[in-house]
Amino acid sequence: MRRRAVITTVIALLAVIASFGQTALAAPVDDAIVDLQHDWEVIRYRSPVAERDKQFEALAAKAHRVTEIHAGRPEPLIWEGIILSSWAAERGGLAALGLVKQAKTLYEAAIAIDGSALDGSAYGSLGALYYKVPGWPIGFGDKAKAKELLQRALTLNPRGIDANFFYGEYLFEAKQKDQAIDYLTRALAAPARPGRQLADDGRREEARALLERARGK
Repeated sequence: MRRRAVITTVIALLAVIASFGQTALAAPVDDAIVDLQHDWEVIRYRSPVAERDKQFEALAAKAHRVTEIHAGRPEPLIWEGIILSSWAAERGGLAALGLVKQAKTLYEAAIAIDGSALDGSAYGSLGALYYKVPGWPIGFGDKAKAKELLQRALTLNPRGIDANFFYGEYLFEAKQKDQAIDYLTRALAAPARPGRQLADDGRREEARALLERARGK
């Protein structure tokens, strides 16, 4: 009986140690993601337009290091993709195609690991690429694929500001303005994200501007 009690105690201690180890491993990647989010928000919504290209280039290198350090985790892949997509938007034109192709690969890798990570952000961000990038033979753009991915993002995060904004933007560009108004309105009503006020404020400004266009103002 005493031996069994000792074994039970040892097993319990090992379980506690293992749990602590998982928490210790999780904390650094969470901290790294928060850091990348903050840097992206400042560049995207605060930095002068003329400075964003170089700033996103530096941030992309930083994000890639995070991805390498935390191999196998979907969150760094998603954020490296978001940063590359934003950098591509600043560059524009054919020069951006290489960046969006890299971002596409990163989103797909994140989905393969866990598509629900970060509330399905990989689906929404990948869907946005599919409706913004030109189609064949220049790029991989595909409106039908975009719709499928964006709807998947909404399924995972129906009240999310980004999921609703991206789908609203897609509908606007598809000239389905009444439906676009619905989803852009939902984006404006989305609950605030803790620690993401700058991003939320910036996205709401974009939603309001697009909503005015959809309403013909």
